[in-house]
Amino acid sequence: MKLNKILEIILNKSPDIFLAIVILISFWVMSKIFKTMIHKTLAKKNPNSNISHILSSIIKNIVLIFGLITSLGTLGINVSAIVAGLGLTGFAFGFAFKDMLSNFISGVMIFIYEPFKIDDSIEVEGKEGRVVDINLRYVTIETETQKILIPNSISVSKVIVVNK
Repeated sequence: MKLNKILEIILNKSPDIFLAIVILISFWVMSKIFKTMIHKTLAKKNPNSNISHILSSIIKNIVLIFGLITSLGTLGINVSAIVAGLGLTGFAFGFAFKDMLSNFISGVMIFIYEPFKIDDSIEVEGKEGRVVDINLRYVTIETETQKILIPNSISVSKVIVVNK
């Protein structure tokens, strides 16, 4: 009796299960395409940077999360609680890591717009030196006596003098 009931449920839900699998595979393929497109576009702009890999992976994961939520909704699962939970989690992480996120986004802007490059001499907030490293959190400048780490959010929001 129970086996018949289970088979009946599976047969009734099989179109939804098939559609959910097709949706998930479609989003997976889309995520791979987006990742490749973004990686190639950003790699053309700055071939020496890993930023293209990082951003393309983030976009790929976001597309996969949308695909998973959409396929779960197709199966009849109430995804409103999942979406609300993701929103609250995103808000909490954004608030907790606002300085780090600000530096990360500023670092992405530095890599994309390239206001200065390694070996340029710059002055930021009264500190002057030669740029020796640019990463997603800091710009490192070097003077004759010291290395100075300047957070990327300052490098983007303050006046920078670039001496070529």
